[in-house]
Amino acid sequence: SKEGCTPNTHSLAPRNLGKRYVSLILPGLFPFLQGMAFSLQERQILGLQGLLPPKIESQDIQAMRFQRNLKKMTEYIYLMGIQERNEKLFYRVLMEDIEELMPIVYTPTVGLACTQYGHIFRRPKGLFISILDRGHIRSILDNWPETNVAVVVTDGERILGLGDLGVFGMGIPVGKLCLYTACAGIRPERCLPVVIDVGTDNETLLKDPFYMGLYQKRDRSQLYDDLIDEFMEAVVDKYGQDTLIQFEDFGNHNAFRLMRKYREKYCTFNDDIQGTAAVALAGLLAAQRAIGKPITEHRVLFCGAGEAALGIANLITMSMVEKGLTQDEARKKIWMFDKDGLLVKGRAQETDSNQEAFVHESPGDVQSFLDAVNVIQPTAIIGVSGAGRLFTHDVLKKMGTLNKRPIIFALSNPTTKAECTAEDAYTLTDGRCLFASGSPFDTVTLADGRVFTPGQGNNAYIFPGVALAVILSGVRHISDTVFLEAAKTLADQLTDEELAEGRLYPPLSNIREVSIQMAVKVVRFVYANNMAFRYPEPKDKDTFVRSTVWDISYDSFLPDIYEWKGMNPAPDH
Repeated sequence: SKEGCTPNTHSLAPRNLGKRYVSLILPGLFPFLQGMAFSLQERQILGLQGLLPPKIESQDIQAMRFQRNLKKMTEYIYLMGIQERNEKLFYRVLMEDIEELMPIVYTPTVGLACTQYGHIFRRPKGLFISILDRGHIRSILDNWPETNVAVVVTDGERILGLGDLGVFGMGIPVGKLCLYTACAGIRPERCLPVVIDVGTDNETLLKDPFYMGLYQKRDRSQLYDDLIDEFMEAVVDKYGQDTLIQFEDFGNHNAFRLMRKYREKYCTFNDDIQGTAAVALAGLLAAQRAIGKPITEHRVLFCGAGEAALGIANLITMSMVEKGLTQDEARKKIWMFDKDGLLVKGRAQETDSNQEAFVHESPGDVQSFLDAVNVIQPTAIIGVSGAGRLFTHDVLKKMGTLNKRPIIFALSNPTTKAECTAEDAYTLTDGRCLFASGSPFDTVTLADGRVFTPGQGNNAYIFPGVALAVILSGVRHISDTVFLEAAKTLADQLTDEELAEGRLYPPLSNIREVSIQMAVKVVRFVYANNMAFRYPEPKDKDTFVRSTVWDISYDSFLPDIYEWKGMNPAPDH
């Protein structure tokens, strides 16, 4: 059957044991004859190192997991099982019902899946590279069957708003790369998810028999940096200087540091910083259309001052500067409130170097986020704290009092970590707010019958299209200006009718076309600004981009089977 014989390049037999033809008959046979029970020596000899999680697991544990899974077959497990057996069918269904299914393969369900990753584990996807693999990463990459890839990598330290999940964080790169294909049509075999395992500080996982990573505390020594350096060098050595490497869910203390370290040396970006920034700025640009007030006249107060807040703040600053403000003038319109209070000069708690640009003179006595709203009187509040319902009823009511059309973005993921619900935001501002969230909320109907469709500030509007453009144009270093262009492109695709419905982003059902249009605009931008290295430059960028989109129609395997069998098809075949 089609389902039974479609090769799954995420689980092909190792290159030195089984070619593509083996995968036609016994997909992923070798890694899964006994799964994680292969010994270290067997993994090395069979070319499986990196294709399996680091843990060597007994059959007793495998049997216990199987028995538990019989009782907890969820939508996520079923969907990802279809992906393993029949990629083209999986992506067709996902694309046709993206609004319904994206919350399962991506936020919020992927967060729950990560917390349970070892419990619902069926087949390994991607590469697992541990700190014990130092000195051998290049040979581990050789175990992956593809030679032309884009990489999404995490070290699992800050998975959504859920904290340190170690190798269970593999669900994030897998989910992100699903959207590379579903949203932008990037071929799935070009997508390589990677988790870097340096241990975990999550005590619950360290006591969990189903945890699949190293049972050790997270290594924060120089060995960590050496491991990441070796990984980056190995990727470029094997796949080329223009290989895209997307960083996901690294801890705050490493995210900015690694971005600054690698951005001028490799083709890389951090989606939590730059992708989040672009989608948030796009929402603000859409909101200014509804309000009739330019972005330069807004005052923005952040709840949270980590990598997402700083990424958004820096891109808002760039947008304001583009519209005529100086950098200092723009930064003075942006305030941040974290767990220790407002970022102001002289406060008892230290601020790090990344936050310094947004540390201001104290505006008065501020003890709570509500105090900050009262004193600063923002036109927009943006929640990226990952701490739950910090936009209290009093905060929302005050925003409604201060502004005719308050901008309220509750962007933390998953849904349980959002700073407020869509219903509270619309109800407590009498339907006047412009609302967006990171995870989806249902349509809200007010008592007077007005219906609002909450905007979802989903990074999926940004990173697949940007990734496609970067891959096609051979960009080697990704500037923040690329994400500024992406934000403007996304905002421009929102229609007046959609804005009137309360949307700040196009419907997710249109995300394939949104992503293709973004890729086209970004390809034009990087060629116009001498960032592209792939020549000759395509004259018709739209046709060029669309011609590369992966076709989900079934192919015939007869030519491969004839070659495998040493047969020649009859002339009329």
